Amino acid sequence: MKAFYQKYLLNFKQASGTSRGVLRTKETYFLKLVDNERIGYGECAVFKGLSIDDREDYEARLTWLCENIYRNKEELLMELTEFPSIQFGLEQALLSVQQKNPFELFPTKFTKSEDGIKINGLIWMGTEAFMQQQIKEKLNAGFTTIKLKIGAIDFDTEIALLKRIRNEFPSEEIEIRVDANGAFKPSEALEKLKRLSAFNLHSIEQPIKQGQIDEMALLCSKTPLPIALDEELIGVFELTKKQDILQIIKPQYIILKPSLIGGYKGSEQWIQLAKKQNIGWWITSALESNIGLNAIAQWTYTLKNKMPQGLGTGSLFTNNFESPLEVNSEYLFYNANKKWNLNLM
Repeated sequence: MKAFYQKYLLNFKQASGTSRGVLRTKETYFLKLVDNERIGYGECAVFKGLSIDDREDYEARLTWLCENIYRNKEELLMELTEFPSIQFGLEQALLSVQQKNPFELFPTKFTKSEDGIKINGLIWMGTEAFMQQQIKEKLNAGFTTIKLKIGAIDFDTEIALLKRIRNEFPSEEIEIRVDANGAFKPSEALEKLKRLSAFNLHSIEQPIKQGQIDEMALLCSKTPLPIALDEELIGVFELTKKQDILQIIKPQYIILKPSLIGGYKGSEQWIQLAKKQNIGWWITSALESNIGLNAIAQWTYTLKNKMPQGLGTGSLFTNNFESPLEVNSEYLFYNANKKWNLNLM
């Protein structure tokens, strides 16, 4: 078996705002395996400024992987523990190279176009008018769950925006999730959660920055609004440490981004630990191209989680690859009649 990698820059159709800044491009890497006549693809979707493996030696590690691809696959995955996005790319590529169709990693009703995955509509930060426009577009498209990025513009403006949504759409009609990306200070977080809870929100993701375990635990014990951990899971590799975080913080939910937490294996560890403590969970993409999104979506379908998932990011880029993935109303579907269009390696 031989392995190759290629760097690729995804371009956003429009600048997308988060509390960490405005995104215009997204760097990613593709891994290609060749085994006789079979070819496999995986995406190593490092997230600059967020991934624990956003390091200077990232490409050196990819080169090492390509040179050592002949080694035992479990050993390779162990060696890549500190590079979760490369781990995930390798997991995808190894599954892909074994299949007759390299893009059908988990054959199910989803890949046969017989069923879809319910997803939320993502609302990016920006001016009040821009956010209102996005909300209107998502609701008109049929979404009943929307997720708003908050924490970058004035909080009172965000509150006013939520109030307008709720005045028009009660919680029985529209479920609202918000994502602060760690924007709140611990000293102000509880008061802000109290104000947000007036709008019957489903949950808030990562209200304060990760790594403040005691502060987050206190917040989760007092919150009037369910809290979902997201960035808090990044960089936690050992099973016992994962267990400790959930037992100490006791969140209401956790959110799993396979590219950031060690792929399928890392995500499944978190899921098993969460289930033991009756903590809810759902899956979210991390701005992968359609190659990575496809790998996440097919796996997500096998988990049979009925909550809306965060997998509606495939249409964000101008230079994404044509794929069978399609969003119709509030569902992600795999149109088996559509072909992939790749210009890689």
